[in-house]
Amino acid sequence: MNAGRQLRNQAGFAIISAIVLVVVLAALGVAIATISSTEQVGSAMDVQGFRAYQAARSGIEWGAYQVWNLNLSGRSGAHCPASPWSFSPTAPTLSAFIVTVHCTPTPDPSNFGGPTVFTIQSTACNMPSGGACPGANSSIGGLNYVERSITVTL
Repeated sequence: MNAGRQLRNQAGFAIISAIVLVVVLAALGVAIATISSTEQVGSAMDVQGFRAYQAARSGIEWGAYQVWNLNLSGRSGAHCPASPWSFSPTAPTLSAFIVTVHCTPTPDPSNFGGPTVFTIQSTACNMPSGGACPGANSSIGGLNYVERSITVTL
């Protein structure tokens, strides 16, 4: 009888171990799913950041071409295109972005007839404010807001 009573006291020990094991495995599964999801979102934002950079580069190229075209067309003086200028790139992968280009001419400060220096700033974002970048979400840091800015001096 003593052996039977001892078996009844140990009954249920295996079920407690199984429940603990299931809870630990479930927690591990949730942790792995969370890490995987975070990595996928981070990777997608990296791709969007690269696309925003390429869109900003297209603005620099457009601005440089406009400066070159305006100043070699026989006009007198140094000219910039009207600033700011906003457009959406035509490439399908960049069409989600708006590019805003600013051009600032700086005449030779020595007044010796030196060249005019042009500063072109291009900002690309995916959530523009009023059709121009930076967007309204740049100050709040929206989770999906992406912006890249490039400045070039010619």
